[in-house]
Amino acid sequence: MGTPEFAVASLNALVESGYNIVGVVTAPDKPAGRGMKMNESAVKKYAVEKGLKILQPEKLKNPAFIDELKSLNADIQVVVAFRMLPEIVWNMPPLGTINVHGSLLPQYRGAAPINWAIINGEKETGVTTFKLQHEIDTGNILLQAVIPIGEDETAGELHDKMKEVGAELLVKTIQQLGEGKLKEMPQQNIAVEIKHAPKIFTETCKIDWNKSTDEIHNLVRGLSPFPGAFTLLNEKAFKIYQSKKEMAMHNFENGSLHTDHKTYLKFACSNGFIHVTDIQLEGKKRMFTEEFLRGYRFN
Repeated sequence: MGTPEFAVASLNALVESGYNIVGVVTAPDKPAGRGMKMNESAVKKYAVEKGLKILQPEKLKNPAFIDELKSLNADIQVVVAFRMLPEIVWNMPPLGTINVHGSLLPQYRGAAPINWAIINGEKETGVTTFKLQHEIDTGNILLQAVIPIGEDETAGELHDKMKEVGAELLVKTIQQLGEGKLKEMPQQNIAVEIKHAPKIFTETCKIDWNKSTDEIHNLVRGLSPFPGAFTLLNEKAFKIYQSKKEMAMHNFENGSLHTDHKTYLKFACSNGFIHVTDIQLEGKKRMFTEEFLRGYRFN
């Protein structure tokens, strides 16, 4: 059960490992783009290519869908980047339903674990496989793998690394579950101060130039490439996808813009400057700063 490209790596790993995939559950096709053509999820495209049975329920409690799911007689269900499941679905197979989550649970439960780990300046994160239960992301842990986070690594780069590590961990989890070797670890047995990973909203993405270079740099890379951290430039949204830190004492107003009109563009913040190197002005294409400066006229 999955929808985006992140989930394809896990499905492919199971197929390549020779497991019998009795069905793939993914989101219904949706109209998208200028022509509003019907768009298939990344998981559906892969499943079609491999000739797998596909289910695309609008509602997960629909009796027809529940009956069809039961008829597949799955031993286990795997959820990767999918919707919240009702108990009638996650409790169906004899070996239960396992989820692949992009953090070291119990840390960063929620919709955006990759983003928040970087925004909060973590030096490492990881992937967890766990058994689904009532409360979201709270089930018993099965296996975990640690992933270091580079100082300038973006959410997009970490996402691509994580989907492969997650796929490997999933296969290992399925193997050990089948052999009866796995001991479940209740999350409440892990004593840590919990950090959450809620959904990202527009307000989260707006840069506060009164913050430090570290905090702003982490926000930029934690939201890159999507949805993107932004500030305003002449009343237009100015997205920043990559930045560099410059530690410096200054007397400039935080948020003030500084440029030589050729090679650099930087904003003052509480303890230095943030150089922006990969940007997109509202209504324009994404580009590197040098290209932007060649065509932009400042007031």
